[in-house]
Amino acid sequence: MLPTADYVVTIPRVSFPVCGRLTRSVGLLLESTGPDLPVGALVKVSDRKSEVVCEVVGFRDERLLMLAIEETRQLAPESLVAPLHLTFKAGPWIIGRVLDGLGRPLDGRPVPSNGEPIELEPSALDPMARGLTDTQLDVGVRAVNGLLTLGVGQKIGVFAMPGVGKSMLLGMMARGTSADVNVIALIGERGREAREFAQDILGTEGLARSVLIVVASDMPAPMRIKGAFLATAIASYLRAQGRNVLLLMDSLTRVAMAQREVGLASGEPPTARGYPPSVFAVIPKLVEQAGVSARGGSITGIYTVLLHEENDPIGELARSVLDGHITLSRELAGRGHYPAIDVLNSISRVAQRVCSTEQNAARRRFT
Repeated sequence: MLPTADYVVTIPRVSFPVCGRLTRSVGLLLESTGPDLPVGALVKVSDRKSEVVCEVVGFRDERLLMLAIEETRQLAPESLVAPLHLTFKAGPWIIGRVLDGLGRPLDGRPVPSNGEPIELEPSALDPMARGLTDTQLDVGVRAVNGLLTLGVGQKIGVFAMPGVGKSMLLGMMARGTSADVNVIALIGERGREAREFAQDILGTEGLARSVLIVVASDMPAPMRIKGAFLATAIASYLRAQGRNVLLLMDSLTRVAMAQREVGLASGEPPTARGYPPSVFAVIPKLVEQAGVSARGGSITGIYTVLLHEENDPIGELARSVLDGHITLSRELAGRGHYPAIDVLNSISRVAQRVCSTEQNAARRRFT
């Protein structure tokens, strides 16, 4: 007879993430049996050949609805769907870097492992906790400084048809501004133009005091949206450090178009010009992050808006949520006049507040 043991064997408990399986792929939309995650969470869909990062956008009949942030052509049925937690650790290293929409480097340089984790979608600011916009901001463009004077913490749009020098104007502002640091988001741009902006328009000196987020036009819609929010989150992080940040985003229209793809693919009903309701919620959420912090630091937001036709719903939305607009003229651009600012059709709604009495009188006489 074997002796009885006087001890208890304990088996360590190991927790495994609950995963699901890919069951359907139609157009941009993927469906899986799980895992149970909220809207906005990230997952990793993997098989033997590839791994793809996706974002949860909704639910249908106990199925998870996802949109891929990366290319999905290599995925096969029954691919494993696992939760994924991505964090971005900000620090001094971000100045002078070129990143993609998830914060991965595009300049071939490594990313330090240390840093401060930040929320990629910052929470809304308390309106009563904001500081006042009462100080002029020099952007290095005399037509803007003199007649359309911007204030520290203002948010303004640059409205124009394609091809009239929006990127050139943003580059002039980035090089000539008195702000401490630039955060520049090129969303939906052609890859060639992104490279030319970094190398020719911004230049080595401008890039050295900037953070550049590049999401090219051939990237999936969720990545374009992530890029816009990442740029805003980095600007918020720098503002929390007490810096005056100039946030330049090109373009707000392409962010709206990306959100339209996401909304329609996830089943939202189309409204004006095919834009679903979520578009009209995302744009204010994005631009309202600009402003002065009561604890010090600021974000001055300059957002380009593409005008394709009269009564453009995105153009009208942008005008309603921004503190003014700078209109670029195709006629002036056609005559080789750059920057092609149509001063009489432009307005800065804080100029009256931040300018002296003499400058305001001179502006009124000019216009």
